[in-house]
Amino acid sequence: MSQIVELLRTTEAVRSRAHGLLKRARAGRSTHWAVNDAAMASAASEVVAATRERYPDLQIPYHSRWRHFEAGGVDRKGMLDKALSRRTPRDRARAHIDLAVVSVLLDAGAGPKWAYQEATGGPFYTRSEGLGVASYQAFSAGLFSSDSTRPLRVDGAGLRALTRRDLEAVFQVSPDNPLVGLDGRVKLLHRLGEALLAQPAVFGPDGRPGCLFDALTFDPIDQTRATAVQAHAILVLLLDTLSGIWPSGHTLGHVPLGDCWPHPAVPGPEGSEGWMPFHKLSQWLTYSLLEPFEWAGVTVGGLGALTGLPEYRNGGLLIDAGVLRLKNPAEAELPLQAGDEIIVEWRALTVALLDELAPLVRAQLGLTETQMPLACVLEGGTWAAGRVLAQRLRGGTPPLNIASDGTVF
Repeated sequence: MSQIVELLRTTEAVRSRAHGLLKRARAGRSTHWAVNDAAMASAASEVVAATRERYPDLQIPYHSRWRHFEAGGVDRKGMLDKALSRRTPRDRARAHIDLAVVSVLLDAGAGPKWAYQEATGGPFYTRSEGLGVASYQAFSAGLFSSDSTRPLRVDGAGLRALTRRDLEAVFQVSPDNPLVGLDGRVKLLHRLGEALLAQPAVFGPDGRPGCLFDALTFDPIDQTRATAVQAHAILVLLLDTLSGIWPSGHTLGHVPLGDCWPHPAVPGPEGSEGWMPFHKLSQWLTYSLLEPFEWAGVTVGGLGALTGLPEYRNGGLLIDAGVLRLKNPAEAELPLQAGDEIIVEWRALTVALLDELAPLVRAQLGLTETQMPLACVLEGGTWAAGRVLAQRLRGGTPPLNIASDGTVF
């Protein structure tokens, strides 16, 4: 059983199973989706246009939570580093990781009616940027720390003590400013706190997410620190330690699978067949941890092992650009859940098609994979183009009617 779970926690399983479902859809065997390969070039052009507008010099950073902290052109990371200026590089890395972890876990869909104002008279931020700025401010104020003398950190006790009222205040929630999935976010942070405190060997006695830095770079036997780490190693440690916080309820032998969903057409070794893993938020978190490691002088390799993120902007791009078409258009109006077969398959097709879209984007921009890894294609990129098309066609809402519980979507 442990070998099956270990397999389902690899991006190789995510990628190979996603491409298997894409091959099946291209053969016309999907109940829900048809694939129009002729639209891939125009989809790539949409991504290229978004990339050139956002990064005219083509100096594209990684797709990560740190981009949302830059909303409004404000250098919030610089502000944080100023507050951390007396800390060691390793302690700064722990604080950066603390912030990234809690902010990513709060980064599910906000809904179309919510906005956040950072300062009186200042601009309003919506969706991911708003959630990012709000969580940054909450972190800076010490909301996630149980020690008032050390506010710039996250610890298990601080997370367990959070209430719905705390998050309502942080996100400025009111009847006129509703945030979808608020209860789900509170429960997720509570489960995170419990998981951190239950694993002191990884997260230290206080249960700090930032101790991931030490777990991945420090060898307690010979007392040495690594100067390089693999991106997939970051993801695997996140999955091994935090999969239990996800609310899907899917388990194998009482081991939680996290963002992994049943689909009858997914092949695999005995016992793993019928399961389609994604680990979207864990991969989004991994992308968001690349820079904290690099800022601390640790090289992160193997970026290509991570997959594209199967969320509604990337998946929406493929629908709105005409690459994916619903065989029954009426399904777009139905209320859908993350575990519905149509959504599981849409997310799988998104992963596979992003792999195929990336080289088309690079070709139009004249860049190599080294110059523009998938992490930069997403940032340039696919996520922004998905938002642009959604705004153009529907005022910004996704092309499918997906219920959000504050976790997967």
